[in-house]
Amino acid sequence: PGRSCLQGGEFLAQENTRVGLLFASKALVQLLVNPWVGLLTNRIGYHIPMFLGFTIMFLSTVMFAFSGTYTLLFIARALQGIGSAFSSVAGEGFGCSSAKTHQLPLAGPSLAVGAPFGSIMYEFVGKASPFLVLAFLALLDGALQLCILQPSRVCPESTKATPVSTLLRDPYILVAAGALCFSNMAVAMLEPTLPIWMLQTMCPPQWQLGMAFLPASISYLIGTNLFGILANRMGRWLCSMIGMAVVGISLLCVPLATTIYGLIGPNAGLGFAIGMVDSSMMPIMAYLVDLRHTPAYGTVYAIADVAFCLGFAIGTESWG
Repeated sequence: PGRSCLQGGEFLAQENTRVGLLFASKALVQLLVNPWVGLLTNRIGYHIPMFLGFTIMFLSTVMFAFSGTYTLLFIARALQGIGSAFSSVAGEGFGCSSAKTHQLPLAGPSLAVGAPFGSIMYEFVGKASPFLVLAFLALLDGALQLCILQPSRVCPESTKATPVSTLLRDPYILVAAGALCFSNMAVAMLEPTLPIWMLQTMCPPQWQLGMAFLPASISYLIGTNLFGILANRMGRWLCSMIGMAVVGISLLCVPLATTIYGLIGPNAGLGFAIGMVDSSMMPIMAYLVDLRHTPAYGTVYAIADVAFCLGFAIGTESWG
């Protein structure tokens, strides 16, 4: 059994370019679409782009469930990037403009329960099952948007947004975006590499490949909620700096693990630290716009999402 597992890991390692490209395609497409979504939300508001993002995400999820070739999976992944661009930029901007507070964390690319959920469903139910569940949840989300947000109504920003070129020349925004990029690059590198490395060194069952990310998922949720308020008291710059240091230490500890249990500590530390950075820097982006520019949030959150995507694109593509 150990030899067959090693051979499987060697086969997957030979496919690293295709795996890296598949993972990176979403981030690359999302990176290109984000700035246009930011401009669009400034013109027509957040509701229509959010609903359009839901529609595209639903189509890509269904396509994932029934795709049987690499080409179809690649197209589905790219579509997912377009849908994510609309959903994340519009959703973050809408949340910020509605709440009128920068004390709470805003949702970025999630480390939540996707990998553990997908691996368990794949192992015990079937390939299509996790995607069909997500498609149902997407339909439910779309129904709620239709009932509550009424996305057919155009609601442009009341103030004229600061041009992207001006925001990109702001050193404070660039530093905040850089922190988001580099911290999330860590988990981007682990997404394609960790399962293959586990197959080569640990010979785990299939369901454990996704469960290895569960400690990061749980600690990320704890970190974002805990430091959403705490970071404002201790200083968001300090919280982000500590988080980035813990990210580096956690990454150094990952190769030391010899079993899946040895990955619990490093992955938990990684998720918690990224949660510290995300919950500190995302509100700062809106605060900087309020303080130094005009309070229209679509454009600045497009920059934040570009930073996320750049980190994921570099992280996953460097593996390819």
